[in-house]
Amino acid sequence: MLKKKTAGVGRNAPCPCGSGFKYKKCCLGKKVSKPYDFKKLYAQKYKIRLKQKKDIEGIRKAGRLAVDTLRLAESEIRPGITTDDINMLVHKFTIKNDAVPGPLNYRGFPKSVCVSVNEVVCHGIPGKRVLKDGDIVNVDVTPVLDGYYADANKTFFVGTPDSDARNIVRVACESLKKGISMVRPGNRIGDIGWAIQRYAEGEGCSVVREFIGHGVGFAFHESPQVPHYGRKGEGIILVPGMVFTIEPMINLGKRYLSVLEDKWTTVTRDGSLSAQFEQTFLVTDNGCESLTPYDFERILNA
Repeated sequence: MLKKKTAGVGRNAPCPCGSGFKYKKCCLGKKVSKPYDFKKLYAQKYKIRLKQKKDIEGIRKAGRLAVDTLRLAESEIRPGITTDDINMLVHKFTIKNDAVPGPLNYRGFPKSVCVSVNEVVCHGIPGKRVLKDGDIVNVDVTPVLDGYYADANKTFFVGTPDSDARNIVRVACESLKKGISMVRPGNRIGDIGWAIQRYAEGEGCSVVREFIGHGVGFAFHESPQVPHYGRKGEGIILVPGMVFTIEPMINLGKRYLSVLEDKWTTVTRDGSLSAQFEQTFLVTDNGCESLTPYDFERILNA
C-alpha cells in the first residue's frame, strides 16, 4: 500500500486515480477510507506489475551482473574479433555467475546476446562478422538471475573512431541522459520520449520508433511500453515501484529501418550509423534509480 502523501505526486501532476484532473483539484486533501493501492490499480488498469522491496533487490543483483558483463565485453572488444566471440564471452560469463542469458531462444533468437555493428540498429545475431578498426558495436545483455531480469546495453568504439562514430555515440548517450532526467513520480511516460526526441533531432539525428523501452524484472518484456519519442504530458503517470528500460536507438541519418532475412537483424535503410544505450530504471519516491548503472562521462570522454 502506498499512501497519497508518500507517493511523490506533485500538486500540479495528473491525479493517480486516473480521473484526468490535476491532483490538487481531484484527490489532494480528500478524506479517504483507504490509501491508494497503486499496485492493484496499475495491475488492473495498465497491466503494470509494481515491484516490491524483495523484487527490487533481485533486479538490482541481476543488474550488477549485467554491468559486469558489459565491462568484460568492453575489455575484449578490439579489431579482429568476431561478433560470435563476444557471444561466447557473454554466454560463459553469465553461466559462470549462476544466471542464464535472457536472449537465448527468446522467440527463436539463436544466441545469448545481441551484437549490433555500425548500421545495425538492434537485434544483431552474433556470427562470423569481424570487427574492424573504426567500427562501433552495441552489446545488449539481459541476464536472468534467481528469476529476475535486468536489461542493459552500451555502444563501444572498436579501435579509433572517426568523427561520425564519435558524434552518433555521443548523441545516443546524451539521449539516454535526457530521458533519465524526466523519470520521477508524477511525470508521464510521454515526457521521457519528448525529452529524447527533442534533443536527438535538435542534434540533426533521428529517433527509431519501431523499437521502444519496456517494463522488465519479472519477465523480459512487460508493461509499460516506453517510446523514445512523443509529447510531453501524455501517457501513463509514473509512480514508485515501476521498473522499465529506457533504450533510445539513434540514427545518424534517417529513422527508417529494414529487417534482414534472418527476421531479427535490423539495419538503417540508408546505411547510416546507429547507436544505442540502455539501462533499467526504478521509479523511487523522489526520482529514479538505475538498477544497471554505468559511467556516462567515461563514454562521452572516450
